[in-house]
Amino acid sequence: MSTQIPKQTENAEETASETETEAPSKGDERRAEKRRRADERRRQREAEEAERAAADENTVELRVFRYDPDVEGKQEPRFDTFHVPFTKGMTVLDALMYARDTYDSSLTFRHSCRQAVCGSDAMFVNGGQKLACKTQIDELEEPIRVEPLPHAEVTKDLVVDMEHFYDQMEAVEPYFQTNEYPDGELEEQRQTRENREKVKMSTRCIWCAACMSSCNIAAGDNEYLGPAAINKAYRFAMDEREGEDLKQKRLEIIEQEHGVWRCQTQFSCTEVCPKDIPLTEHIQELKREAVKNNLKFW
Repeated sequence: MSTQIPKQTENAEETASETETEAPSKGDERRAEKRRRADERRRQREAEEAERAAADENTVELRVFRYDPDVEGKQEPRFDTFHVPFTKGMTVLDALMYARDTYDSSLTFRHSCRQAVCGSDAMFVNGGQKLACKTQIDELEEPIRVEPLPHAEVTKDLVVDMEHFYDQMEAVEPYFQTNEYPDGELEEQRQTRENREKVKMSTRCIWCAACMSSCNIAAGDNEYLGPAAINKAYRFAMDEREGEDLKQKRLEIIEQEHGVWRCQTQFSCTEVCPKDIPLTEHIQELKREAVKNNLKFW
């Protein structure tokens, strides 16, 4: 009988060991779940830190002109610096919108269509007149310096007063006029292909004022019509459908003292035009037309 007792004890210990292995306690389950959650939080933190580090390495630095005459403490012009995460295809306008929406909601600038059609977001970027919605970030050197258009009164931040520019545009009567109408009631007023080609480029003007801002003559002569207005006069003066009498009227407008003769052919307006209009060429052609208009033959 003494030899059977150890045998029974050994079998009991093996059975207890198997039972513990097959059925872990509630405490073990809670500890395992706690470790699993801790590991998951650690991996999530590491992923977020890696993402932030990558973003910090791929940012663009903007130095933006700031000025607000209505807020005390902001009446002295200054530059604010913003670091904006860069993405492929980002424009200056995209970066400005990110800075406004993320860092400072008071940052003020004009924009509308974002397709280089409305002309509302012309700015002075890295020392040149550009459309913010058209200018690619990866084509510029950092830091990117963004300022309002020169030679115009600043209203707030990047917004300038456009009233004088619009007055100069209106001075050349920038709309189609004619004294000759088709015979048929529903007949269209036809234009030859050749004449359309002649005025085609001049019709692309989007009234952004980039050319006016770049013009040294306009900067010193507030009455100068400016390249945009003269280009608009060209568009209609060269349109064959208006007739000779109306062309004569337009030439009289641009022949004035502060008209085409003030242009010194510096080509600055042509260089900055976002629509590639040959502005200087159009001004010179109007000069030739004005000369021919005053020639007398006996």
